[in-house]
Amino acid sequence: MEEKVLKALMEPKRFLLLQLMSERGWCVRALARKSYLSESAVSQHLKTLREAGLIYGMKRGYYTHYYLDKEAFGRVTEEFIRLRDAERKPCSGPYYGCSEAEFLHCKAYVPPEKRTKE
Repeated sequence: MEEKVLKALMEPKRFLLLQLMSERGWCVRALARKSYLSESAVSQHLKTLREAGLIYGMKRGYYTHYYLDKEAFGRVTEEFIRLRDAERKPCSGPYYGCSEAEFLHCKAYVPPEKRTKE
């Protein structure tokens, strides 16, 4: 995943703007009112989101309305799903960057989803 995308997603105010734009398109003034941010702050956040490829704007008369690019956001979501569903692999041993103690600790670790309830 590109650094621009991660940077755009990790700012809470930008995430709020993405949530608003997931419902419908909004102009800067409306986003500012809904998010309690200044119009200039919203514009700066939108610039970052546009550069990350997560949103797009459509000119409607005098105003530009901004929308979540659901296809682009879907690709980001798929990457997070791959991370979530990745199979955990055990450490290959103390010769691959961890100490003997860390290796033994990892070897004994059982993920929560594999634990049995007694």
